[in-house]
Amino acid sequence: MSNHKRQRVDPFQLTIFGASGDLTREKLVPALFRLYQQGLLPDEFRVIGVGRTDLEAGKFARTLGQHLDDECEGWADFAEHLAYHRLDYDRPDDYTSLREMLRDGPGDAVRAFYLSVPPKAIIPIVDQLGRAGLAEHRSDDGIGPRVVVEKPFGSDLESARQLNQHLHTVLDERQIFRIDHYLGKETVQNIHVLRFANSIFEPIWNQKYVDHVQVTVSETVGIAGRGGYYDQAGAIRDMVQNHLMHLLCLVAMEPPNSLAPDDVRDAKVKVLTALRPIPSDCFRNDCIRGQYTAGSIGGEPMPGYREEEDVAPDSNTETFAALKTYIDNWRWSGVPFYIRTGKRMPARISEISVHFKPVPRVLFNTADAFARSRSARRPTGSLQPNVLSIRIQPNEGISMLFQVKVPGPEMAVEPFQMDFSYAEAFGRHPPDAYERLLLDVAQGDQTLFTRQDEAEAAWAFLGPILRECAGQKDLPLPNYEAGTWGPSEADELIENDGRRWTILRHRHRATDSGKDDTCPSTSG
Repeated sequence: MSNHKRQRVDPFQLTIFGASGDLTREKLVPALFRLYQQGLLPDEFRVIGVGRTDLEAGKFARTLGQHLDDECEGWADFAEHLAYHRLDYDRPDDYTSLREMLRDGPGDAVRAFYLSVPPKAIIPIVDQLGRAGLAEHRSDDGIGPRVVVEKPFGSDLESARQLNQHLHTVLDERQIFRIDHYLGKETVQNIHVLRFANSIFEPIWNQKYVDHVQVTVSETVGIAGRGGYYDQAGAIRDMVQNHLMHLLCLVAMEPPNSLAPDDVRDAKVKVLTALRPIPSDCFRNDCIRGQYTAGSIGGEPMPGYREEEDVAPDSNTETFAALKTYIDNWRWSGVPFYIRTGKRMPARISEISVHFKPVPRVLFNTADAFARSRSARRPTGSLQPNVLSIRIQPNEGISMLFQVKVPGPEMAVEPFQMDFSYAEAFGRHPPDAYERLLLDVAQGDQTLFTRQDEAEAAWAFLGPILRECAGQKDLPLPNYEAGTWGPSEADELIENDGRRWTILRHRHRATDSGKDDTCPSTSG
């Protein structure tokens, strides 16, 4: 999706705010270390961890090494590029000393600041970076220092606009890298290649041939110790506004003029602005929310959401959301898009499935065909429509469900699943998303990052839904047991249209749920 040829990475210094957090320990530093092992980092680079804890640089490196396994080949050399700086987010003198520390680093190095911090800390940090002269442009750098901002980016349209306006008082839009790790996943990037590099798909990627599209992002985990945040956010803000909106855009967008960052992001914004608003009288039918209760996953008992730490005992926050929406443009007119996400579900799955229209029931599996058959075998009913499934995780790959004749004298037709697996085709699993994204930050490539108008357009679509949800805060949410596929109302959402939720399992390798066949993922 980005530049087709990987450019050389210039010397850089990456400063990570929130260096003692899980993201730094479990994702950012491991990703940088893997890049180092592959020889993809320049000889001159430095990673500076910033935090409020008074920590000696060597101990900081040892702590990270213990998490990674500091016996890994090359870790000792990589650790020499790690540094640490104690800093209080609202103390100007600490930013002055950080500026001096950066000046002592590699000369003419690109500077990037990764804000792995709570949302309320973003503006104070950016303001202090500006006052300390750490965000200013330089004549030899067309972009200037880069600032990476983690989601959530605002909590609604108004807060997102206010945050953007404030950031723009210090930073140019080209300096702001709003990160969503989903866009760095290899299988997400492959959506463009699948659609636009294969002539068999793009001609049928429209309302003439596509019956509907499903997007599923399910998690087996609960709120993972984030009760304080999640109880204020919920599934729509936490997952739909970013992850699912990105996937929807990529599967539905028009071919961009080029792979240049703004051309790709322009195409995504056109999808978001074409989303049909859900009328208020349809919220109960086209927007289903739910909350998990106690249950079990893989035989292990799981608590209900209201029993989780830092969650209000009477909380009405949704842990599941399913929507039906339409894209009102020429390509997708009349095609429903069903999206769903939830926590404490039976399997960890992220999948986009494009369901093509069924063939007329005139040749195969009909009573007339049965009468002409030389066998007593009865007809098997309507043919199952073709489905193209893009597995983002786990078992990353692509599956195609198509019809074949069953060997034998009768004309019996049944579906067969053809699979492509990244791990099996290339002998290894795709790289972690943060590896790609951190390289793009170093190179100033914003293709895989969210632009201001894209973030605001997603909030504009979801705003009326969130307002309606707020008005229903006293109404009990539909419940679903942990370990099931969501409330029964979500099944009705799609079944009322004569369809069903479907996941195409990877045929050659079991998924988290222990199943490896084509199956509906209903809650029943």
